[in-house]
Parts: sequence; structure tokens; C-alpha cells
Amino acid sequence: MANVTFKGNPVTLVGNEVKVGDTAPDFKVLANDLSEVTLADTKGHVRLISVVPSIDTGVCDAQTRRFNEEAAKLDNVKVLTISVDLPFAQKRWCGANGIENVQTLSDHRDVSFGEAYGVLIKELRLLARAVFVVDSNDKVTYAEYVPEVTNHPNYEAAIEAAKAAK
Repeated sequence: MANVTFKGNPVTLVGNEVKVGDTAPDFKVLANDLSEVTLADTKGHVRLISVVPSIDTGVCDAQTRRFNEEAAKLDNVKVLTISVDLPFAQKRWCGANGIENVQTLSDHRDVSFGEAYGVLIKELRLLARAVFVVDSNDKVTYAEYVPEVTNHPNYEAAIEAAKAAK
């Protein structure tokens, strides 16, 4: 598993680490209207999956804004932001911040995504910061587990991987 810290303290990630070349694991999360969303719902598109601990924190806010901005420039790429925030909080945040190009999804109910992608922080029941790119055939083409949860991901590398994926 990836070694990750939160504010300098080591944390335990639950689940399986996802690597480039793997078939992307399925998951079940909730959209802002409480409907269930799975990986299959975006089949046929490249998916850039941005994982954040909580949308209401500074780095998570900046990460989601950055990918929202980039999403408008990416053809055939669905940008998904997944956290354990409640769908109501995600919807409020998106509305208040004019976020229209990213779909926010909540893993609060089952932590299905967190366990499937190995980003569930056992001690906090939050998701570790990570970015995955999944191609239209469900192959993982990029995986970044950010070593320190309070740091930013490598935006440029993730965006280039999304552009390169088919």
C-alpha cells in the first residue's frame, strides 16, 4: 500500500492499491440527488477521478476548482470528484462556487470507492488525496496517491494523462 501521512502523522489506508495497467475497480457512490453512481455509468469516456478528504477545506477546494477549470478544455473526459462529504454539502458547495464541469460524488454511505481504490483512511474515515485516470475501456492509466494528505496532487501530470488516455 501507498505510504500516506495526514499532517505529518502516518495513517492506515484500507483497501487495495490501484496501479497503472489495472482494470479499474467498480464502486457505488451517491450523486448530489442521492442517486447511485457506478464506474459503468461513465463507460465509454475517459474518467479523471479526483479524490479529496473534504470539499470544504482549502486544498480540496483548490483541487476541485482546478479540475473544474481544466474539465472545460478536455474532450470526452468526465471529471469526478469523490469525497465522504454528504451529497447535500457537495451540492451546496458546487452551487456557491459555480462548479459546473465536475461531478461531485459522495462515498459517505458505504465507502465503496475508498475501499476499492485503497484510499480510505482507517483512523479518520476520510479519503486520502489521490487522482486516477481511467480510460474508456476501464484501464487505469494514471494513479497518484498524494504522500501527505494536506498537499496538492500533481495537476499537470493528471491532466496530461487524461488528455493522452483513449
